[in-house]
Amino acid sequence: MDKYNKNDKISFDRNMKPAGSYLDDLSGFADLLGTIRQAEDAARELLDETAPAPQKGAPSVEPSVNNSELSDDTDVNLQQQVEELLEKLDALIGLENIKRSVKSLINYVKIRKLREENELPNPPLSLHMVFTGNPGTGKTTVARILSELYRAIGVLKKGQLVEVDRSGLVAGFVGQTALKTSEAVKSALGGILFIDEAYSLAPDIGNGNDFGREAIETLLKLMEDHRDDLVVIVAGYSWPMERFITSNPGLESRFNRYFLFEDYNSEELYAIFSLMCAKSEYVLTDGAKDYARAHFRELYDMRDENFSNARHVRNFFENIVSVHSDRVSALEDHTRDSLTMVLREDLEKAVK
Repeated sequence: MDKYNKNDKISFDRNMKPAGSYLDDLSGFADLLGTIRQAEDAARELLDETAPAPQKGAPSVEPSVNNSELSDDTDVNLQQQVEELLEKLDALIGLENIKRSVKSLINYVKIRKLREENELPNPPLSLHMVFTGNPGTGKTTVARILSELYRAIGVLKKGQLVEVDRSGLVAGFVGQTALKTSEAVKSALGGILFIDEAYSLAPDIGNGNDFGREAIETLLKLMEDHRDDLVVIVAGYSWPMERFITSNPGLESRFNRYFLFEDYNSEELYAIFSLMCAKSEYVLTDGAKDYARAHFRELYDMRDENFSNARHVRNFFENIVSVHSDRVSALEDHTRDSLTMVLREDLEKAVK
C-alpha cells in the first residue's frame, strides 16, 4: 500500500458525506463501507509511521526450551557422530595399527573427561602428535578424521584441519617468520595444525640464519599459550622427524605421541587401486586384474625410502585413464562397455 500523504487526506475529506445520506439505497451503503475501510487503512498507516522504534536491549519473549531434552538430544547426536567417524576410520584400507592407536586415544580422552566431571584428578595430557612414515600412507586423511573426532568428543571447539609446510610458516626476512607462523596458528585455533615435512624446519648445523629456528620457537610459545584450544601434528619421513624432534628440547617435551604409518603391502595397494576404479566406474578385465596384482607385488618388493604408496597408485590410475581415453577415442562406436572396460594392454602402456 502507498504511504499516507496530504493529498490522500484532501481527497478523503472531499469524499465525505453526511452519514444519513449513505443509507438511502444499497449502493450508498456500499460507499459507506468503502469509506470506512479507507479510514481504517489510513489510520493504520499513520500509526505504523509514528510508532516509536523498539528500544535496544528491550526484553523479548523467547519460547521456553527444555534444557534436559536439548542436552539429551545433543549427547545422542555427538555419540552418533563419533560412531560414524570411527566407521569412516575403519573403512580405510590397511593402517590397522593406526586404527587401534586412534581408538585407544579417543577412549583415553573420553574417560579423562568423565573423571573431570566427577571431580577426579587427571595427569597432564598432551595431544600433540608425530606422524612418521613414507608419503601416501594416509597421514593427512587420519589427521582429518582425528580433528573431527576431537570436536565430537568436546576436546576441540571447531575441529578444522589446517595443513601447512615450511613455506606456510617461514618467511624470507628477519621478523616476518614469527608473524607468518602466528597467522597459521591463529587459523588453526579450535582445531588441528598439520605441519607436513616438519623436519624441514630443523636448522642446519652451523647455519645461524635459518628462519626455521624462529618458526619453531614461535610455534612452541603459541602451543603453550593455546594449549587448551590447539593440537599440532608434525609429519614426515621417520629418520628426519627424529632429527627434527631432537633439534629442540621444547619439541621433545611437547610431542610424546608417535604414530608410525607403515607402507601398504601389495594386496592393500591393489585394493586401493580397485577402489579408485570402482568409484570412477572403470571395469578391469581378468587379464588387467592379473597384471595389476603383479605390478603391485613388484612395486612393493622393489620399494625404497622414497616409496610413495597410495600416491603411486593414484598416478598409475590416472595414467591408465589417459591411455584408455586414447584407445577408446579411436573407435567408431562408443558403447557403455567400451567407455568402462579397461584392458590389460591399457595397464601395460600406463607403466611404460
